[in-house]
Amino acid sequence: MTTIAELPPGFADKVLSAQSTFRSVMDAMARPGSVQRIVPTSGAPHVMMRGTAAIALTLFDHDTPLWLDARMSESSDLVKWLKFHTGAPVVQDSSIASFALISDGGALPSLERFALGTSEYPDRSTTLIVQVDSLDAGRSFELRGPGIDGVATLKASIKPFDLFERLRINEALFPRGVDVVLVADDAVVAIPRTTRVVSKGS
Repeated sequence: MTTIAELPPGFADKVLSAQSTFRSVMDAMARPGSVQRIVPTSGAPHVMMRGTAAIALTLFDHDTPLWLDARMSESSDLVKWLKFHTGAPVVQDSSIASFALISDGGALPSLERFALGTSEYPDRSTTLIVQVDSLDAGRSFELRGPGIDGVATLKASIKPFDLFERLRINEALFPRGVDVVLVADDAVVAIPRTTRVVSKGS
């Protein structure tokens, strides 16, 4: 049993850290493929990267239904931490989630199982926050779309390996679709639904 006192703390300075994290996420969304740094939290449950924890503390509240992948939902400390610090309701049904936290990308469900928005409310979709191994080493990907001057190149080590192929459903669904935020420790990269990604191989 973990008591509240034993839960890792959230931000050391709530307001400044939340503002800084929000700015990093917004910059990442505005400039897809660019690596943004997040000021780490002072503590997070062990299955959660520091960047993921900072995003949770900044963006989640009691109005944002949250879906956790199996590895995260099995961590009672993590579930308690999220509930205590954010109040976000954890849901079993991924199709009603505002956010989905993915610590094991290899077990990512089909994207069609998440909320894809509606024609009237395309923003009522799930934002996937996927923890990855690296955002500065690995395969090269070329990104094109709004917020990118020509082509952006991202080097990343990601699971599932076919994540960007799966995200092609966004082209057919637009303006509906899912947005993705990749996190590697304290680094974040956003892949909004408007971004097109081409793998260049190794």
